[in-house]
Amino acid sequence: MTQLSGFHRDRIRSVLSASLLMPVITIKHADDAVPLCQALFDGGIRVMEITLRTEHGLKAIKSVREALPEAWVGAGTVTSLAQYRQAEAAGAQFIVTPGLTEALLEFSLTSEAPLLPGVSTASELLLGYGLGYREFKFFPAEVAGGTRALKALNGPFPDVTFCPTGGIRRETARDYLALSNVQTVGGSWLTPDEVVATKDWARITEIAAGSLSDIS
Repeated sequence: MTQLSGFHRDRIRSVLSASLLMPVITIKHADDAVPLCQALFDGGIRVMEITLRTEHGLKAIKSVREALPEAWVGAGTVTSLAQYRQAEAAGAQFIVTPGLTEALLEFSLTSEAPLLPGVSTASELLLGYGLGYREFKFFPAEVAGGTRALKALNGPFPDVTFCPTGGIRRETARDYLALSNVQTVGGSWLTPDEVVATKDWARITEIAAGSLSDIS
């Protein structure tokens, strides 16, 4: 059986270790992508997950890659092989899925953009574990049991590292990061809709810097 390569694991580890917080970014207006991500970068964020929840996601990934070469830029909410291929072509450096399928797991084994597969149960985790995956997104974190669930999963899977996402707030990020099996935390609180709508990029930088200060 083909196993996940060392290259893929090293790449995902590099992504997760680059920033304690990973903003989950949904671009509603194409022109917002670069200034929004620049504002996050200025606030200390080094990893950007740009979701494919809108028609602007792929173009945003390409634009941000060009504008911020020092940042890690990945595609989130990838749910099909077609989207995976499109995200790769747009320049995504990593892929994040809300769940997993055997097709996605196997495609990633030879992909240029490594996968951070989403799981919410031990059974899902085992599908990836058997192929050599040891880094996973835990989603939706709060609904799926939060910190208590992650503590329980640490027993049978002591060598697995998580990036929990879903329902996590600025006030609760520290609780997740205190766990030994959590490397980074993802969330949308870093890019509030009302702030992005007014293009208050200075405020985005303040939120990013403040959130990082909260967990330091």
